[in-house]
Amino acid sequence: MRQTRPPRPPRGSRRGSPHVRLRVGFVVIAMALSVFAARLVQLQGLDPNSYAAMAAAEGLVEVDLPATRGAILDRNGEPFADSVDGLMIVADPELTAAQAPEIARFLYRHLDIEYAPTLAKLRADDRFEYIARRVPSTVATAVVAAAEKRGFEGLDTRRDPVRDYPAGDVGANLVGFIGTDEPLAGLERTFDQQLSGTDGSARYEVGGGNRIPLGESTVTAPVDGTDLRTTLDLKLQWYTQKVLSQAVEDARADSGFAVVMDSHTGELLAVADAPTFDANDPTESPKADLGSRAMQDVYEPGSVEKVLTVSSLLDLGLVTPRTQIVVPPELDREDRPIHDWFTHGTIHLTMTGAIAQSSNIATVLAADRFERGQLYGYLRAFGLGQSTDIGVRGETQGLLPAASQWTHQTQDRIAFGQSLSVNGVQMAAAINTIANGGVRVSPSLVQGSATTDDGTVVGTDHTTERRILSTRAAKQMTAMMERVVDPDAGVAPAAQVPGYVVAGKTGTAQAVGEGCGCYDGTFDVSFAGFAPADDPRFTIYVVIKNPRNGGGGGSTAGPVFAKIMSYALKRYAIAPTGAKPSTLPTEW
Repeated sequence: MRQTRPPRPPRGSRRGSPHVRLRVGFVVIAMALSVFAARLVQLQGLDPNSYAAMAAAEGLVEVDLPATRGAILDRNGEPFADSVDGLMIVADPELTAAQAPEIARFLYRHLDIEYAPTLAKLRADDRFEYIARRVPSTVATAVVAAAEKRGFEGLDTRRDPVRDYPAGDVGANLVGFIGTDEPLAGLERTFDQQLSGTDGSARYEVGGGNRIPLGESTVTAPVDGTDLRTTLDLKLQWYTQKVLSQAVEDARADSGFAVVMDSHTGELLAVADAPTFDANDPTESPKADLGSRAMQDVYEPGSVEKVLTVSSLLDLGLVTPRTQIVVPPELDREDRPIHDWFTHGTIHLTMTGAIAQSSNIATVLAADRFERGQLYGYLRAFGLGQSTDIGVRGETQGLLPAASQWTHQTQDRIAFGQSLSVNGVQMAAAINTIANGGVRVSPSLVQGSATTDDGTVVGTDHTTERRILSTRAAKQMTAMMERVVDPDAGVAPAAQVPGYVVAGKTGTAQAVGEGCGCYDGTFDVSFAGFAPADDPRFTIYVVIKNPRNGGGGGSTAGPVFAKIMSYALKRYAIAPTGAKPSTLPTEW
């Protein structure tokens, strides 16, 4: 039989061997890879500068990634200052340049930013410009959306936290405020390094108005700031400011301040100033109202200082609460006569009576018992003439004349609170030494530990204690101060707190005018005290500057003390001790 061949496939339908197809494919791939490799060698090896120039021509953008600023808190974690969501408005000048004048006018109307600098940014020769920083989220979003509706291109937003002061004016004189670019005042400035953290950054390439997906990209994440927790009690601070402001207004005074201190720890629970300001809008208030008068004002303490003079005499054993003093109508002392605030003939006061009636003459006669330098040494030990270093920028250290400069006249005047100056917290800490049984505990404003912008380490972790008076002298002084608020013996019954035994002292001092550097005829009145007197919990110091109602320390500052002390005792649930007030004799 004859064999037959299989039929041939139609012409053009023959695919060829699989091996042939593979070989052809490999050749094509190899040729393509060779082209890419040659180009890569050219760009990265033979001509890298041309590659960088091309990228730069397309656009290399670097933007900040803002850190969230740490909060400033009260002792219970309530915020005086914190950061809320905000945005920055940015521009791509390549897209905004063509309509720059129209966009600049639009932004001026909606954001109240200057026209000329904004116009320059919108026309800048780069791909990224900051237009407005720390804009509330709702405002920034609305502005950019409105710009897009008008056909304006090139505006966008980025995250940028906004500083907020939810407490408004409460604690503002200490907390301070933050400006557009840097902290400007108060704790915001003093502890800026801790609060601000470290901003991050992002760097990437753009081309044709868009980010290049495989272009250069580097991100450094921000490090958020650390919170600053103070010793202040926001609610007590609010109440103290409220009472103080009303008193300053009622007395038609220039200003005032009040300090509330924990008697045992020295922690400041409230430091109030009047007038104050809203930290959210500080530019609406006079510059003089932006700082803390309790820390920065220099003034003479007046008769409150007599407590320090007499307690020093008690500690040295030079007087007792019953020491008898003959008090003449006036006391001729070398350069000028010394008078009391009240007119009298020759009277017979005990040392207790000298405190209860606030007699300058009796105090000076008692101070004659000091040896040279002794009173100076005690006042330095009480902390006068030295900064408290609690972390308040611009704190004054006051002025205590050097021991070598003291004359008899100098000691006479200092003994009853003139010819030396103090700040409010410094004086409160001195009075608190008596409340704390003769041990001075350094005041503190920050809980834990923190470092100021000048490198000073502050806070409750660094509190110091030093015994200044014997326990006996402190108790004797306390009993004498109780007679100050006694309606039958003292000059400040309005400072009494119902149900509690109060120890206190009034003060009235001639004030030095800023213009003349001399006593200008105005006065500062004050009251300092603590309660419960037999087991002190709080020390409060109130100063009213230049009251025009004719009142003294007992009638003007005393009621402020009583209201604040009553509130503090109730807030911290301090029950009356049931002790009876002192009955030490004031006359003989």
